[in-house]
Amino acid sequence: MILKDMFLKDIERDIRGVIKVSQISEADIYQELDEYVVTQELNKHFSKLYEQYLKGIEDRTDKMGVWISGFFGSGKSHFLKILSYLLENKAVQGKKPVDFFKEKIKDPLVYDNMKRATQVNTETIHFNIDSKSSINNKSKEDAILRVFTKVFYEHRGYYGDIPGVAEMEKYLDKQGLYERFKREFQVLASDTWENRRNSFYFDEDFVVGALTKVTNMSEKTARNWFESGVNNFELSIEKFAKDVKEYIDEKGPNFHLVFLVDEIGQYIGDNRNLMLNLQTLAEDLGTYAGGKVWIIVTSQENIDSIVKVKGDDFSRIQGRFDTRLSLSSVSVDEVIIKRILQKKAYVNDKLKLLYPEKSAILKNLISFRESTADFKGYSSEKEFAEVYPFVPYQFKLLQKVFEQVRKHGSSGKHLSEGERSMLSAFKEASFHFKEAKEGTLIPFYAFYDTIKEFLNPSISRVIEGANENPVLNVDSFNIELLKL
Repeated sequence: MILKDMFLKDIERDIRGVIKVSQISEADIYQELDEYVVTQELNKHFSKLYEQYLKGIEDRTDKMGVWISGFFGSGKSHFLKILSYLLENKAVQGKKPVDFFKEKIKDPLVYDNMKRATQVNTETIHFNIDSKSSINNKSKEDAILRVFTKVFYEHRGYYGDIPGVAEMEKYLDKQGLYERFKREFQVLASDTWENRRNSFYFDEDFVVGALTKVTNMSEKTARNWFESGVNNFELSIEKFAKDVKEYIDEKGPNFHLVFLVDEIGQYIGDNRNLMLNLQTLAEDLGTYAGGKVWIIVTSQENIDSIVKVKGDDFSRIQGRFDTRLSLSSVSVDEVIIKRILQKKAYVNDKLKLLYPEKSAILKNLISFRESTADFKGYSSEKEFAEVYPFVPYQFKLLQKVFEQVRKHGSSGKHLSEGERSMLSAFKEASFHFKEAKEGTLIPFYAFYDTIKEFLNPSISRVIEGANENPVLNVDSFNIELLKL
């Protein structure tokens, strides 16, 4: 038998190793929800999160922050995206997201909490903070407020890139004049407002002309508003919190809004001002909205280590982000085993019977010194059947490789943004060895091809050069050793 015939699911099928915020077609969302693996660890996280979230539904709470931490590739961004679907619970191809989880969640109490949360009308705003932030934004003390303001305006259909313009749109909308303004602008500019508002400052005459037609403003007042009102619009956390409160009140008595922010820890880095900005934002939203507005963030570091780095007392922000979930490597191993390495029933049985016969050879081949005690070989026939044709130590070692490549590779940032994941790495390695005969163990060098484009050219050039070197390329083992 060859390796590809052992797997329950076709190893050649398209697997989305990394789920991006921008992937929002119904087919993409359906596949995500359908194939999402709820591990034992995630089951606990869902339990803890919904227990806290329901406090904001049934009563007032100012502890409305969730901090999700985990190393690169642990699935925290995917977990965040799944949460955005579950909380909003908008039907996908005729099926509600929460219904996908009836079989996935083992604890009926947890599933019941998930169902109760969907009975509240909820909107979610899910974004990667780095991609939504303007280039020079990070240097500003109120950078996090600026991004939150931008995404909140965009969620409402306004132009978030220029807060003053969005505020003008909001004012016109409140007066019931926004649609008329857009029509008048189109007549004057011969183009739609949505197409032209990014060049707002070049269209002063069209904006002023449309404003004088739909409001009681004189041309002088409208021009004055254009020049001073829009340009000098001041942002403040208190104003933002009040705007959000006003928005949720307009939506009815039982309405929730959830901000889901990816990679906030990476964005904050060691900038004390950004941490304070997030703290004050969470405080004001907690105070004004009383649990009807939530902030759920992901970070590669847990909140305690970020706080320690700052060397200051951030107990207040720790109080706001009271719900802390940490995703570990165990979770990733389980997902890879269930989504890629699951075997046909008879293959599973055959591998379990084979293990006692081969275990002595495997132990001789795969042994580690005390300094690498966290790297392991197979511990039982069950683990052998689950993990084959890989070896358990490869999961942990590949995570460490990814971490280092992300820090030192020439394109490491792209790797950290999820161009590659553990899932896609194991899938590609399996695909590369799909025609190998049973008994083959996939070697660690097989993962090289997954990450070579993210390595410094000085590294990849050595291996490319060796491929062309007649002394070395006579034996493929030389190249494989270099890749390792």
